[in-house]
Amino acid sequence: MIEIVPVKDKKQLARFIDFPHDLYQGDKNYVPELFLGQQDLLSSDKHPFYKHSTAQPFLAFKNGVLSGRIVAIWNNNHNAYVSATEGHFGFFECINDQEVANALFDQVTKWVQEKGGNQIVGPINLTTNDTCGLLVEGFDRPPMAMMTYNYPYYADLISNYGFAKKEDLRAYYIDTDTVSGRALDLMDRLEERLKRSGIILREINLKDFKNEAEKIKAVYNTAWDKNLGFVPMTDEEFNHTAKDLKMVLDPQYAIVAEKAGEIIAFTLGVPDINQVQIKIKRGRLLPTGIFKLLFGRKNIDHVRVLMLGVLEPYRKLGIEACLYGKLIRNGKKSGLKGAECSWMLDSNYLMNSAIEQINGQLYKRYRLFEKSV
Repeated sequence: MIEIVPVKDKKQLARFIDFPHDLYQGDKNYVPELFLGQQDLLSSDKHPFYKHSTAQPFLAFKNGVLSGRIVAIWNNNHNAYVSATEGHFGFFECINDQEVANALFDQVTKWVQEKGGNQIVGPINLTTNDTCGLLVEGFDRPPMAMMTYNYPYYADLISNYGFAKKEDLRAYYIDTDTVSGRALDLMDRLEERLKRSGIILREINLKDFKNEAEKIKAVYNTAWDKNLGFVPMTDEEFNHTAKDLKMVLDPQYAIVAEKAGEIIAFTLGVPDINQVQIKIKRGRLLPTGIFKLLFGRKNIDHVRVLMLGVLEPYRKLGIEACLYGKLIRNGKKSGLKGAECSWMLDSNYLMNSAIEQINGQLYKRYRLFEKSV
């Protein structure tokens, strides 16, 4: 017997957040999400997403045993921006049981249809500005910061319900020992040419973070406007995200391109905090997790490049390659072993080419699914 229960209180939410810890017990590549971060993301009184949209978490019990979870999402801003009537699913975790998975997807389907939706897309863990995509290739190592991880059988559970591939998202790995030296040298010459055109590359100024963030927000909300699933962040959402990122930001991995005092492009890399988080039991910072987080950061030897955007008038000038090159070169100087560039749409040939030119290797693939309802 399968029972689907909507999450309505803090106790149920705690069970929802903790379920993956038991599901992945013994999996050496599983990284527990921090409890406080997940609680923030899923609490309507804490996260700015809920000021314009709604989401409902559900738990699945089979014969009285917690066996799965999912969140049904209705993003009003997304639907208004892309002229759609679609719901999303996210935070999907499930035992290897098609009956349980079907019950969860049935619940999301019913919920979305009640909202007037005719399509479901996922997994999207709230918005495309958060973690999204199902891992379908590259199960041999842990995910990097703010990337998803799941068992290989999840793809079958989702496909067997009738979902089809919508788009694949790429993750590239760049080894600092094998990064193309020739390409980096060419970027030096390219950067000089950009300077002659009045385009300067520099590190972000953390002492003027508020103003820098405002300028970056303008680029972000413009440069990504044609990307699949993109929706401009509200001011509150951007400030919420910026506040979180500032805690782990390292200026040598946050680089902007500027012309006449205006930011026209930027790239943002964050230290792979998952290298520390993987050791924090059940994602709890207390009593000892906070010390692992604080003292473990100095041993992080990878960075994840999670954003790179260039305003459309300045594309195809080589700025993308220069931003990647500068970040990777800074990483080499700091003793980093490598970097992940993610996620990239399969169809984003310009960005994919820029990474491949410096010997980036496609090493993980994530997938978004869709289904008419």
